[in-house]
Amino acid sequence: MADKRLIHLIDDEESIRRSAGFMLKTSGFLVQTYANGVEFLRNARHAAPGCILLDVRMPQMDGLEVQERLHEAGVTLPVIILTGHGDIGIAVRAMKAGAIEFIEKPFEKAALLAAIEAAFARLEHRDDVEQVEREADVRLAVLTPREREVLDGLARGLPNKTIAYDLGISARTVEVHRANLMTKLDVRSFSDALRVAFAAGLGREPAS
Repeated sequence: MADKRLIHLIDDEESIRRSAGFMLKTSGFLVQTYANGVEFLRNARHAAPGCILLDVRMPQMDGLEVQERLHEAGVTLPVIILTGHGDIGIAVRAMKAGAIEFIEKPFEKAALLAAIEAAFARLEHRDDVEQVEREADVRLAVLTPREREVLDGLARGLPNKTIAYDLGISARTVEVHRANLMTKLDVRSFSDALRVAFAAGLGREPAS
């Protein structure tokens, strides 16, 4: 039992805590559940090392604020954001603030477990930051300048229509570029593409 890895599951929906908690336990993890971020933050400084699964939309304090409070408290446990379909912009902000991954509800078991593996790799310092940055630069080199501009807009959390307006192209063309860049980067999910973009320094707000 002692060698099992720990998941801190923070979600105000009891059904999610129950179903996700059961799935994680049967996958070999220890799970501690919290009904909201405030409950977790009370003991966050003394929380046992593990991965945090953090819901975005919660009463009292949303996931982004919880993430910010954790950072202020010096808690460096890896965070995976659980998000609804309409929260992609929020999830992008969370990843820019250091979250490992975001998973859309209802989530697939394989996607969640893959994200958790990435989180524990970070926790166990198996990922070399400089190497990740170098690899990201190499991968972005295959993109056209326009595809890179589209990826930069996505990494800033902008919707397709805004990116289209900024670049003087149609929203449909943005969708085509988005599909092409994901193929060229050989990524399976939008969050994978964002991780490459952030590692390469994209997604920063332009200087005013």
